[in-house]
Amino acid sequence: MSIRKEIAATLVLSAIFAITAVVNVARADGREEGRLLTAAGVLQEVQGMPDQRIPDALLARAYGIAVIPDVTNIAFIFGGRHGNGVLVVRDKLNSPWSNPSFVALTGGSWGLQVGAESSDIVLVFTTKTGIEGIAGGKLTLGADASVATGPVGRQTSAATDVQFNAEIYSYARTRGLFGGIALDGSVVSIDRSANAALYGKSGVTATEIFSAQSPTAPPAAQRFLDQLGQLTHTQARGSPAPQADTPAAAAGAPAVPATSAASATQPPPSPDAPRTYPLETQK
Repeated sequence: MSIRKEIAATLVLSAIFAITAVVNVARADGREEGRLLTAAGVLQEVQGMPDQRIPDALLARAYGIAVIPDVTNIAFIFGGRHGNGVLVVRDKLNSPWSNPSFVALTGGSWGLQVGAESSDIVLVFTTKTGIEGIAGGKLTLGADASVATGPVGRQTSAATDVQFNAEIYSYARTRGLFGGIALDGSVVSIDRSANAALYGKSGVTATEIFSAQSPTAPPAAQRFLDQLGQLTHTQARGSPAPQADTPAAAAGAPAVPATSAASATQPPPSPDAPRTYPLETQK
């Protein structure tokens, strides 16, 4: 009897552990999908700021964009910041964005400072060097890749680097205000546990995610990509390809079906010409 009781107890414990693991994974999936939805909301709000938004000229040169909502910055003489967000990349300009990979931002500061605040951070990568550094594990802003305070709105002359020669431009939205922020020394790293929870694959790498070799992302990821496509004026991955424009459509006139256009160019049949009729039932 004792052996049977031990076996039964072992089976019960195994079942409890299995149920706990499933619950934890489900909670993780919900948490990561919520992070994607929050990041999509940040992009939507940034897009609605014509005088404070990221310049279109800079977005057109972006090879990667990271959105890190709710970065907490706590300081008492020595300070630190931490937040979790998402990163997408693309191989060529104007090409669709990759599936999102989760990243973490950490950094520190020192000086006469006291207080706490939360900010939404946006990083714009203008070269592939910074993207490759993050995909390899982590990237230190200002050391592994040059970072500059990003210009906003239509006043690109206020940028620290007017020619957009920096590899990364940093932005922050704090208390409704959106503008550039100095993040030198902060580290951006891949959040491997969050990626594994979202894509349901243990050990999934950022390279697999960026190259579309990972499992399919949830709908929340597509919503983020759609919002990013609107902000950068590019087609989001997974969206239907646009139809080829005809000259009439380009001029603003309604498109004419091909059959109608062909019939319009052919002369009307002669009254004496033979006529053909299709069979009602074809065998």
